[in-house]
Amino acid sequence: MNAETVAYAVAAVGAIAMLIAVIVGISTLLWLLVRLVTIPGVVIHEFAHKQACELVGVPVLEVVYFQFGDPAGYVRHGQPRRYREAFVVSVAPFLVNTVVAFAAFLGLAALVSTTGNLRAASSETIAATAVLGWLGLSIGMHAFPSTGDANTLWRRSRLEWRQSPTVLLGIPVVVVIYVANLLSWLWADVLYALGLGILAFSIVGAGPVPV
Repeated sequence: MNAETVAYAVAAVGAIAMLIAVIVGISTLLWLLVRLVTIPGVVIHEFAHKQACELVGVPVLEVVYFQFGDPAGYVRHGQPRRYREAFVVSVAPFLVNTVVAFAAFLGLAALVSTTGNLRAASSETIAATAVLGWLGLSIGMHAFPSTGDANTLWRRSRLEWRQSPTVLLGIPVVVVIYVANLLSWLWADVLYALGLGILAFSIVGAGPVPV
């Protein structure tokens, strides 16, 4: 192998290494950006779990509302005594995040409907519009219970359905949670949040803001 071939090989390896480094860097920055943007959604999600535990009498052992690790947040709690308690704790974020996100989108739609021309809007109005949109999207994206919640309900279903056949009614919910988490790779969580926004705008009747 002559020197020219070696130089080409070294240059090719260097170019590939640089390309990999750029891809990894961009991926890391995007991951970090998504985590930062969706902090409100994670916090509300875990808050809903915690409040549901307190509502049904399940002891809360540890709460992490947000972290940069995986998962982004979690609630460690004692073992629920009944299936319905486990069900409430698992699905609480879906109800709470949906309601809060929808309320944010309603506020956004109402603000947009009364703003008129965006160029004439005050900086406070524009800021409020941006914040409400951000909160609605972030919180709505984290409405789906996690796969861990689905695993918990599935285990309880398998153990308790003979003693209480009504437990079987929760199985469709478990299936929906699994499917929703699977489809999150296709941005189903984002589409759900956007759907809440579209519904809010259709209720308020806010059309496009003239610019």
